Amino acid sequence: MTVFEDESDRSRVTPTVAGTSWLCSPHPALVADRQGGVVEFNDAAADLFPEMCVGSWLDEVVPDWLADAHRRLARPPRARSVEAFVRAGRPALRGSHEGRLLRAHPTESGHGDVAWWLVDDSDLTAAQEALRTEQERTALLAEASTQLLSSLNPDRCLEKAALLAAAHLADAALVISPPVRNRYGVVTAVGERVTGLQVAMDPTAVPGLAEALQGFPPVPARWIDPAELPEWAVPEGIEGRPGSVSITSLPGHGVPAGVLILLRRSGRSAFDASEELFARLFAARAGAALSAARMYAEQARITRALIAELLPPQLHHVHGVDFAGGYRTSQETERIGGDFYDVHAGADADQESLAVLGDVCGKGLDAAVLTGRIRSTLHALLPLADDHQNVLRLLNGALLTARHTRFATLVLASVRRAGGRVRLRLTSAGHPGPLILRTTGEVEEADTSGTLVGALAEVTSRSATVHLAPGETCLLYTDGITEARGGPLGSVMFGEERLRAALAECVGLPAEAVVERMQMIAGHWVGSGPHDDMAVVAITAPHTTHLSAVNGRTRGRYTV
Repeated sequence: MTVFEDESDRSRVTPTVAGTSWLCSPHPALVADRQGGVVEFNDAAADLFPEMCVGSWLDEVVPDWLADAHRRLARPPRARSVEAFVRAGRPALRGSHEGRLLRAHPTESGHGDVAWWLVDDSDLTAAQEALRTEQERTALLAEASTQLLSSLNPDRCLEKAALLAAAHLADAALVISPPVRNRYGVVTAVGERVTGLQVAMDPTAVPGLAEALQGFPPVPARWIDPAELPEWAVPEGIEGRPGSVSITSLPGHGVPAGVLILLRRSGRSAFDASEELFARLFAARAGAALSAARMYAEQARITRALIAELLPPQLHHVHGVDFAGGYRTSQETERIGGDFYDVHAGADADQESLAVLGDVCGKGLDAAVLTGRIRSTLHALLPLADDHQNVLRLLNGALLTARHTRFATLVLASVRRAGGRVRLRLTSAGHPGPLILRTTGEVEEADTSGTLVGALAEVTSRSATVHLAPGETCLLYTDGITEARGGPLGSVMFGEERLRAALAECVGLPAEAVVERMQMIAGHWVGSGPHDDMAVVAITAPHTTHLSAVNGRTRGRYTV
């Protein structure tokens, strides 16, 4: 509403409310006529535009953007111009004045004059910009965490950390790993180019680097002179000396995971306190990811070393006798379990070789640890291997003194080639008796039995002596095969009869083929269903023999 004292001399215009209350508004307000002359203004407008007075021209006292806007809106038809502007829902006019961001809202008076309300948006705009920056940084930190944790490979994690830092925090980034034998791994990223190198350096030569490597709070960027950086710290792609440097520790799990160095080219603004704080937040995530990757890599290395010792060995031709073994754990995701086998070759062809196959109570890693203990104990007892009962007694004592409560069954086979035949001494300790495949296709069970080890104070056993003619095989197996459930209904036990029938079909086959056949049949029987660990060892007397003289004695050299 507009109030006029004289219709021909409009000296007062109230922009939005009757009376003069708008003059007390904290927001600047002014009224200008159609020609751009100032008609009225309040104290806030006078403070904002000190040269303004009634009758002055807008072009002389207000910013150009506001004067131009008034000229456009004041053109005939005047009311339609302003009303159309408002009805169209167009955003308010914006412009700056003496470092302040102003938002201008026009109001038509009804007599050709236009009232302008001005709102100082400087603080609001700064707050919105700060909010937008924080939202972007939060999104970046989330994305960085996802990318850094997506790989447990330390080298790829280092490269990803450097690339992310160079893309979002600086013009170039260096990630320095803790020293190994006084050499530091350095990964450099400029744009999308990543390079790695090993550097022998003195950390104290770079301001703040030695402290960051120890995990101390970072030295402010303004305290670091870029001219003091050594040559290796200025990567290719940064022409001349950097304009600003930030050095931040990468906190790890208990110990520092390295250091992040950020570089900006000369001519760009230096790192401010907000950017340094954000760099520390990024470094915290990068350090956690690097530490996790290194921890995983170390655990994987240890696991590989242990598994290499726990896995069954590759069996082969030993002193004229063929040995072959096969092993399948209860879970496809595991490589070790509770079944095991070993073959310890004799010192020469006149000495017996010792084959061992066993089954530890339980599955998985715990059972595999006990198999490792049993195998190590048996290896230490090899000098006594000619006396199976004594070996079993000593092994039983070693297991009874251990902290675990698990037990095991096993079978010992002392093997020696004698002419064209193979002599075996077989002793079972709570284990299924070995099966003997004759050349006629007949399958026999060795007459041996005994009590398991690791459960009772005393162990008893009975040994059996078996001779194999050329082409005959002795099969050692664990009950994981005979007790495997499967078949057409999925719940039928494989059983010893099926095992005997399958073995009878292997007449004349070499040891490796026998093992492969047993594994194939048992695997087909269980299909994808659950099963226990399954292990099998075949001992075969080869078909042919070639004699050669060694040191004046006739010795057998055998081929398959």
